[in-house]
This record gives sequence, C-alpha cells and structure tokens, in this order.
Amino acid sequence: MSDPTQALPVVERAGGDLGDQSASAASYAAHPTLEGEERPGRFWSARRVPAALASLVLLGGVGVLLYDIAAVRSGRPAMHWRRSLARELAERRLDDTAVLVGAGLAVALGLWLIVLAATPGLRGLLPMRRTHADVRAGLHRDAAAMVLRDRAMEVSGVQSVRVRMKRAKVEVRAVSHFRELDDVRADLDASLADGIRELGLGAAPALSVHVARPGRKG
Repeated sequence: MSDPTQALPVVERAGGDLGDQSASAASYAAHPTLEGEERPGRFWSARRVPAALASLVLLGGVGVLLYDIAAVRSGRPAMHWRRSLARELAERRLDDTAVLVGAGLAVALGLWLIVLAATPGLRGLLPMRRTHADVRAGLHRDAAAMVLRDRAMEVSGVQSVRVRMKRAKVEVRAVSHFRELDDVRADLDASLADGIRELGLGAAPALSVHVARPGRKG
C-alpha cells in the first residue's frame, strides 16, 4: 500500500498560466566580518588565456619588426609587408573604409583589454565573510542556489522551485499545490532567510520570493 504522504513528482513547466500568485521581497543585513572591514572584496580572475594571447601577439610583432629593422641596417631591403604597409598608410585617406574598420577593431581590442584589466571577473564566485585575516573563502553561485533550493523543497506545500542566485539578489519561484499561497510564501521567506544567513556570505543578497499555483493542463 502506497504512502499517502509521499511527495508528488516534481514537474517544472516553462511558461504557461501559473494562476494565482503571491510575491514578497526582503533584504537581510550582511554578516559582520573582521574588525574594521565592511565587506570582503571580490576575487580577481588571473585571466591567463587573454594575457598569454596578448603577450604572444605583442612578442611576435615586436620580434618581426626588430628583425626587419636590423636587416635594413645591415644593408638588406625591408620586408615586403612593411613596404606595402608604409605605402598604404601614405596613400590612403583617413576616411577610407579600410582605415576606419582597422581603427575600429584596434579601439575595440584596446577597450576589451582595459575592461579585462580593470574588472575583477569571477562573477560566479561569491566572497564569504572573513573570520581570519589570512584566509579568504568563496562560494560558487550554483552551489549556493542548490543549497537554498533544497531548503525551499522542505517547506510544506512546495511542489517545485527554481532558484537563481545572483551577486546581489536571490530570485525564488516556487509552485505550491496546496496550502494558502501567503502561508507558503511566509514559510519560504523564513526558511530561505535562515539559509542565506547560514551561507556565510560577506554581503547578504536581497531575497525575492514568488509563489504560484501549478498551470492548468490542456
């Protein structure tokens, strides 16, 4: 004989009519970190691949140019590509299409390198609060979302739930097949608030909870 209290299968539908909805939004104060430290900074990406590619391109270009200059100083003619480039630069006007396209590509490449150098990266790694001066820890957003999803599934009335963990906000969309939506939403608020605190993040994200009925079939 089957257990009448057995959990129903989880079925998530993309889109469709979700019927009545209940929503809430709340924010929670960040945990204190070390004395005098407001919040831990983000982790910086090493970006080894872009740095290696840029270094190889610059090294190759500079090497070829120095070799050609040394060959010219020793009495040999300049390489064909350098003579052709000098001729094109001397003859083409600044409003020429090829010049504009080349300048645009150079500007885009320069801006990309500047952005890589000035931004931390590693957006998927959330800094955790520091309890020791010499230790830094981080939590992947997918792992944090999985932990909060497991907590949400423990709430009575929740049939399925999706959690999106962002850097500054947690978006929770749950489907409830029984109980009042406001009651389910209140329990989710309380359970997920405790879950966020237990994650130990350096800057606690805001919480947004949406609860709806299952969509109609057919």
